[in-house]
Amino acid sequence: MGKVEGGMKCVKYLLFVFNFIFWLMGSFVLAVGLWLRFDPETVSLLNGEKAPDTFFIGVYILIGAGSLVMLVGFFGCCGAVRESQCLLGSFFACLLIIFGAEVAAGVFGFLNKDKIIEDVQNFYSTTYNENNNSTLIVSYQKVLNCCGTSANPCPDSQPETKDCETGIKDFFNSKLYIIGYVGIGIAGVMIIGMIFSMVLCCAIRNSREVI
Repeated sequence: MGKVEGGMKCVKYLLFVFNFIFWLMGSFVLAVGLWLRFDPETVSLLNGEKAPDTFFIGVYILIGAGSLVMLVGFFGCCGAVRESQCLLGSFFACLLIIFGAEVAAGVFGFLNKDKIIEDVQNFYSTTYNENNNSTLIVSYQKVLNCCGTSANPCPDSQPETKDCETGIKDFFNSKLYIIGYVGIGIAGVMIIGMIFSMVLCCAIRNSREVI
């Protein structure tokens, strides 16, 4: 079996290093996704019976993509070391799938930001109007350091205390920007991986044809 030489050998080792970094980034994405899903503060705000689950859709995409990135990074390392066209081809195909998933998570986080926030605000307002002393309402007020709504503020709250609709907007804005930036950032890194894998596949094919 022909081996890549010269500059292409450098590409081979660069691809191996890249895939190791890629695997580490997959671990990071998975960790971020799991943190967003099981963060006690977030869970406490969205654990009601009729709580909107739109926020968690983007989180699940991030968790799935992170898991795949770790798996693909491992196979990419194996493909680079063994100079296997089959493994590198599979690596390239999986990168395309993950690329789409990461972009989808990022775009979802940015485009649906206002809708997700509005859904949570409506859920809070409805629950607050039904029973403003419920456990869920107390959770919102404790986590977000807020009280009441803009239309129905707490009568005994301090002047500097914000209403919970504003608190919800600030809280979920920060979480959704994390989903958006992580998704689009990893997608950008994947483009480099696809270029490396294509170059190495071509080099392996050419070396075999020469031999």
